[in-house]
Amino acid sequence: MTASASARSVPGSEVGDDPHHSITEQNPDNCFRILLATDNHIGYAEKDPIRGQDAINTFREILEIGRDAEVDFILLAGDLFHENRPSRTCMHQTIALLREYTLGDKPVSFELLSDPYDGSAPGFSFPAVNYEDPNLNIATPVFSIHGNHDDPQGTGPEGALCALDVLSVSGVLNYFGKVDLQADEAAPDDGSDKGIRIKPILLRKGSSHLAMYGVGNVKDARMHYELRSNRVKMYMPEGGDVPEEDWFNILLVHQNRVKHGPQQSVPEGMFDDSIRLVVWGHEHDCRITPEKVEGKDYWISQPGSSVATSLAPGEAIPKHVGIMSIQGSQFQIAEIPLKTVRPFELDEVILSYAAEQGVLSLDDKDSITDYLRKEVERLVKQAEVNWRERNPDPKEKMMLPLIRVKVETTDAKEMTNPVRFGQLFVGKVANPRDILQYYRKKKPTERKVKNNPDLPDEDEEEWEGEDASILTTNDRLAKLRMANLVKQYLQAQNLEVLVENGMEDAVMRFVEKDDKDAIKDFVSDTLKMVGRDMRSKDMDEDDVEDHMLQAKEHAASQYAEARPIPKEKPKKGKKKQNDSDEDSMLEEDDDQMDLDSDGSLAESKAPRKGKGKAPPARGKGKKPLFDDASDSDSEEDEEEEEVLPAPKKRSAASTATSTRKPAAKTTARAPAKKAPTRGGASAKAPQQSQLTFSKGNKASKPIELSDDE
Repeated sequence: MTASASARSVPGSEVGDDPHHSITEQNPDNCFRILLATDNHIGYAEKDPIRGQDAINTFREILEIGRDAEVDFILLAGDLFHENRPSRTCMHQTIALLREYTLGDKPVSFELLSDPYDGSAPGFSFPAVNYEDPNLNIATPVFSIHGNHDDPQGTGPEGALCALDVLSVSGVLNYFGKVDLQADEAAPDDGSDKGIRIKPILLRKGSSHLAMYGVGNVKDARMHYELRSNRVKMYMPEGGDVPEEDWFNILLVHQNRVKHGPQQSVPEGMFDDSIRLVVWGHEHDCRITPEKVEGKDYWISQPGSSVATSLAPGEAIPKHVGIMSIQGSQFQIAEIPLKTVRPFELDEVILSYAAEQGVLSLDDKDSITDYLRKEVERLVKQAEVNWRERNPDPKEKMMLPLIRVKVETTDAKEMTNPVRFGQLFVGKVANPRDILQYYRKKKPTERKVKNNPDLPDEDEEEWEGEDASILTTNDRLAKLRMANLVKQYLQAQNLEVLVENGMEDAVMRFVEKDDKDAIKDFVSDTLKMVGRDMRSKDMDEDDVEDHMLQAKEHAASQYAEARPIPKEKPKKGKKKQNDSDEDSMLEEDDDQMDLDSDGSLAESKAPRKGKGKAPPARGKGKKPLFDDASDSDSEEDEEEEEVLPAPKKRSAASTATSTRKPAAKTTARAPAKKAPTRGGASAKAPQQSQLTFSKGNKASKPIELSDDE
């Protein structure tokens, strides 16, 4: 497979220039070449006899593209794995592929300027960057952040861990962008060490300098809380012989880009102007061509997923990876189509319109079934034509395609069973059980009175504007959100001790993250806190219930401070913003998968040991190329936001300062392989917040979110 044979060059830009200005003359000694990919979802449907190997086969193709194109390194923007705890088979295949395609004798052609031990495993002597380890022979390094599917979990002595931590200590992948929110909650309340602090990985190739900032997935409500509290800071390189404006800053994020509700997305214009390019993960539709953000000087590239995890329109867009070239302040991306992606075709059928054309009768079930059969056969042929265009080799056999037909059945009297209909296409399509998706136009109906106090009311928005009575079982399960069921059920109960929000998080971590101790740990922590609170008071037997209620309210307030949860928006008079298939990620349970790492109460958490400074390289003191951000005081009030609980009033807001230190000078000569280097204030935005860089001797005002955001 030759990457350049099918690559299409997409113009990049200098910051602020027209997008058609790209790299005019590439100099291999000064130009970074990076393979971009995201949302590989290895392990998706791995037990499916037809689709089980789709994700791992495409990941193999991506690694082959990187090897054949001789890129400098591979950059992944989250969700490498589909499950939070991948199976043994999944981990075995992934490590074997990374070892096969990334280890070798090819010299690494760029230089690491930041500390190779920053982010390394505490208590061990090997660096966090694998190609700086003299015991490993890395040819193509792989850098990755975590997503919402493979985020860190657990409260063991090593802190929250994820599958990427295992790959990192195995030496086959470089994991960065990890934010330890559990240790943050246990930090002192002075605010100096709280919040999200992002340090870049600094690289140099000839005269080009690259700073990679990574922010692994954080629950959207928590991210907005951190922004509102002005607790998100990004470090900037300072000192040395490289001016600040000569750094090409890349930011990797894995958050919702499309609004799914209040505080359920990250605005595109929230980032600082010092960023040159944002690589956006989590959204599955491929928009890898750089898009200019209105009113900003940076661009956004969204590679999309490499495997279809839902039958939504965004997944039907042809999937690509990109080879990004960076030289000085210019960049460009060459799109490369993926050939191992399973064909996917979808269409929508309105039976009433087809009846007007005389091709079927709404009263005749058999005529409707025959019409739908012909539509599916047409899509199968269309999938083969499109696949042959991407794979002209006649010896290549096409994989069974994915087919989805949305059928509007409002005026139809009777419909065929979708599962029985799918039996006609066994061996012809990859998803015979869910080819058809029935829906009807929404009609105003009176809400039924709840007659069971132990059961919640049905949420009309649960089915995204469709009649639940005519949906198939698979479609109902696909649209059902477990988080909503748990929340509704707990609201219908009368919990006298346990906090509802905390219990909801614990149940969701048990269901979605396979954390078998989540509920037990939450109940134990809550009982300890309530018991400690009640033992500290003198009470009569008649006042036990009142004091227990007060203890629960105290525990709830402690939990609300540690886990801010947005209020639900009013349902009446509100038009739903997105259709169920408008975005590729709408069918995934974002509310479930984005849960914080730990659901226990903040007061019961102790600071994690072993989180000190990384040991210096080889026993020599190495001065940092960027300085730590600290907080000073500045008076300013923050406007109350409707969807967030009121934060504690502070007499001073946090500011970002840095003390400049002389940085270790670097030489212009690129080192040989295995030779590790020894060695702003953002204006207040009226409409949306920004991630701020820490700049020397400058204070930044607290971030304010507008009512729109």
